Amino acid sequence: MKIGTLIAGKRVETISPSASVHDLVNALNVHQVGALVVSPDGRRIEGIVSERDVVRSMPGKLDQLIGMHVRDLMTVDVVTCKSDATVAELMKIMTERRIRHIPVVDEDENLISIISIGDVVKEHISELDTERKALRDYVNS
Repeated sequence: MKIGTLIAGKRVETISPSASVHDLVNALNVHQVGALVVSPDGRRIEGIVSERDVVRSMPGKLDQLIGMHVRDLMTVDVVTCKSDATVAELMKIMTERRIRHIPVVDEDENLISIISIGDVVKEHISELDTERKALRDYVNS
């Protein structure tokens, strides 16, 4: 299945690179997401920041964390995909790169959505279940 089908109507949350870590943590909580795309305008991707980035920034810097900004924590080498990518392709990328969120971009590299490992796994399970049912029906007929 193409990712474009999974992202239909799915909103992507963004945050400014100059936002504080406090604002970042609040946004992750309010939107109940594990990552935010870092973007000054909601279209251009400057980075991605996740719960994991916050936790990894803590050791040895806990006293400095309150004064830090999103730009200090974000990942700038962002892996993206187009809406015509498949679930299988994203599973491979997410496994190999050990990432949980991939922004979806259009042909001009503008942000259109985001796909999470949860979305990918849920769809993969659904595909396997459909295949299992078809095979069972075939064998029983």
